[in-house]
Amino acid sequence: MTTTPSGFLARALDAPGEPPLRPLPSVVAELLLSLGAPPRLAAHLRAVHDVAAELTNWVRIRYPALAIDHDAVLFGAATHDVGKTSHPEELIGPGSAHEAAGRDLLLGHGFTPALARFAATHASWDGPAVTIEDLLVSTADKVWKDKRVPDLEDRLVRELAGATGREPWEEYLALDDLLARLGADAGGRLAFQSAFPVHM
Repeated sequence: MTTTPSGFLARALDAPGEPPLRPLPSVVAELLLSLGAPPRLAAHLRAVHDVAAELTNWVRIRYPALAIDHDAVLFGAATHDVGKTSHPEELIGPGSAHEAAGRDLLLGHGFTPALARFAATHASWDGPAVTIEDLLVSTADKVWKDKRVPDLEDRLVRELAGATGREPWEEYLALDDLLARLGADAGGRLAFQSAFPVHM
């Protein structure tokens, strides 16, 4: 039995994955379907969104007093690469044209600047305006494939330590343990993504 291009996209959005991946927010899934997004992009967004959900759940438990917009983090992770619908070559090669394109695409579809920004900011985390939500989206976009970025993690640790008054080394050890556990499932997430074609 052959799978149609739209069938690949539907499977990327609905197949359980191994490890099991959460579905994208319905508003994001509907957007990807309306755009005829590359199936591999949908699979990638699910993988990063799933890791972001694990990160935000961990933050909610470990830092109950820390004010974080969890829904914004999940939306940002679910849409961070949406600009690759316009730049599918960046699904298989380097490039940053998708960042501004993604922000503009989301704005054009009525999403607020506060939500659309993640598409443009997920690859940069050293600016003064970067929020903890940005850092969590950027971290999810790295650790889904078990990539560790010391500068990014150090910035996140500083934010977490500053919010709690605990020592940075204590927060680093806790975050390192979480990221190592998330990274252990990277092979399954990578296999899920690569099972889908780049082009519809």
